[in-house]
Amino acid sequence: MQFSKAIFAVFLAGVVVACAAPTSRSTAADRLYVMDCGHNAALDESRWTPGINVGKPIDLSDNCYLIRHDGQWLLWDTGYPDAIADKPLTSPVGTATRSKTLASQLAEIGVKPADIQWVAVSHTHPDHVGNVGMFPNATLLIQKTELDWAFAPGKPAPFQRDRPIRAIEGDLDVFGDGSVTLLSTPGHTPGHQSLLVHLPTTGWIVLSGDAVHFRDNWEQRRVPSVNANAEQTQASMQRLAQVLADKHAELWINHDESQSLSQKHSPAFYD
Repeated sequence: MQFSKAIFAVFLAGVVVACAAPTSRSTAADRLYVMDCGHNAALDESRWTPGINVGKPIDLSDNCYLIRHDGQWLLWDTGYPDAIADKPLTSPVGTATRSKTLASQLAEIGVKPADIQWVAVSHTHPDHVGNVGMFPNATLLIQKTELDWAFAPGKPAPFQRDRPIRAIEGDLDVFGDGSVTLLSTPGHTPGHQSLLVHLPTTGWIVLSGDAVHFRDNWEQRRVPSVNANAEQTQASMQRLAQVLADKHAELWINHDESQSLSQKHSPAFYD
């Protein structure tokens, strides 16, 4: 009889704990939109592949990614400035263009800039932060190292700093449920980061930022000459390779045009 009472007490305690435990949140984001955020007709591929394909032109995509999670919106990177849609920008690197503005693509799916709570940027190069100013009330998620580097004395500011900013040191589980995680991947710039996303049907995706620029560089582990730190770049690529293996994830390389052309673009989405 005593033994039965003991078992009942353990059972009852378990019920109480289960009832008191908070309801678990979703472990996947709802959907992800791939948005066309520009194109670069670059003049010399060897800028990104030292000693390889010197003087050979290369077309580079530039995507942004809009993620919905439990009624909240997170935008990953903001691409070239929308103004380039009307006036292409030519530089020694190549010619940057936009066939669609980010604003028009958001409007197409019924999302206003004010609806976006979070803007996360891989790094502060102009082709990734060109439209940060479109979202003045969103919290900008950026590595502290990158923020300090970008706003060092004497450098032109990449965006207005007087805005909501969360300066991160290392990785960040954005929504607290493992569905969207910022991964520290320095090397291209001192505070570069990538994004790990989990979707219910598609599964795990790693959005590269500029940790790698196109598939051949990934496969050959080539480090662009423009990168801030070659050793960090190699370590970050190895880290992403481990994440891909652990999660059985896909690698989406931001500037790989052939991969971008094979993907569904907004208003279609991945879930």
